Amino acid sequence: MTPSTGPARLPPALRAPEATRGNALPAGAWWLWALGLATAASRTTNPLLLGLLVGVAGYVVAARRTDAPWARSYGTFIRIGLFVVAVRLVFSVVLGSSVPGTHALFTLPEVPLPDWAQGVRIGGRVTAEQLVFALYDGAKLATLLICIGAANSLANPARLLKSLPGALYEVGVAVVVAMTFAPNMVADVARLRTARRLRGRPTGGIRAVLQIGLPVLEGALERSVAVAASMDARGYGRTAQVPPAVRRTTHVLTLGGLLGVCAGTYGLLAAQGAVHGLPVLLAGLAAAMAGLRLGGRRSVRTRYRPDRWDVRAWLVAASGAVVAAAMIWAGAADPEALRPGVVPLTAPVLPLWPAAAVLVGLLPAVVAPLPASPSDSKEHA
Repeated sequence: MTPSTGPARLPPALRAPEATRGNALPAGAWWLWALGLATAASRTTNPLLLGLLVGVAGYVVAARRTDAPWARSYGTFIRIGLFVVAVRLVFSVVLGSSVPGTHALFTLPEVPLPDWAQGVRIGGRVTAEQLVFALYDGAKLATLLICIGAANSLANPARLLKSLPGALYEVGVAVVVAMTFAPNMVADVARLRTARRLRGRPTGGIRAVLQIGLPVLEGALERSVAVAASMDARGYGRTAQVPPAVRRTTHVLTLGGLLGVCAGTYGLLAAQGAVHGLPVLLAGLAAAMAGLRLGGRRSVRTRYRPDRWDVRAWLVAASGAVVAAAMIWAGAADPEALRPGVVPLTAPVLPLWPAAAVLVGLLPAVVAPLPASPSDSKEHA
């Protein structure tokens, strides 16, 4: 008898099964979960909460990502986030900041500017307050990018395309091709560098880059031709005839609904627009869904094995929504805890119940199906 592990001690109803082609989590559930975490990150500049959000996203990615090429992009998003923080700090040092401060760190030579550029300076005194403010601001944007990177690592782009309405099928194909091109190119570069290293050839320098670049571009061209051929064989681009009135109504509803969604989302993300943002967002979603339903009449494609939203998928999506709703509520109830001040310079404090709400985002690491091992994948293939 083998010793029982952690997941085996759970009740059978809560035990996560191994992911197969039939029970894999829909890509939309992963994106809703990640967007919920990103919305929560947009409501706070507290570095402790932002670090907790990054930790939650990273743990779920480590527990549930597969060996697919797109699953390796999470580390790239982390590096992009760190680069964003560094750029924000550099801009604050070079261009100054409107944040007043009394703790001067150093002084840079200031470049004199004309009178029409009042309010803008290059160089001058750099204070600890302005650097801390820039660090908080850059960390918020970096957390947003990392949350989006978590969805990009966990969601299968092809399954996401299958879930799109018929009206967005053409746009979805272009987006999916763009999303899969970069990870495949990174995988090709890593494969070619490993092959050169095994042959004793250098992997750095301009000459090595030029020798690696040609096979990478050749592989990308071959994949593009193969994708175009498969799309043509499956009848891509063939549409049904619809009346002009239906087509115009579809355009009006879709465009108006998307504008409403953008305005409502901006209201939710803004500091004081949550009250008006939710009704506008709901109205925009209703109009956009009506337009997409009408626009789907022109699509003649069928779906093979459509994704099923079971209880686990709804739990994953709901966990992100709970984190976002709790952070929005906390921002209205105690804004000082979510946005620590820098004047006077004080250490941030971790608010307990918003932090507990962020931990709800760990639910996908428990309920989502386990990724299949490489050996099991070969057997199923």
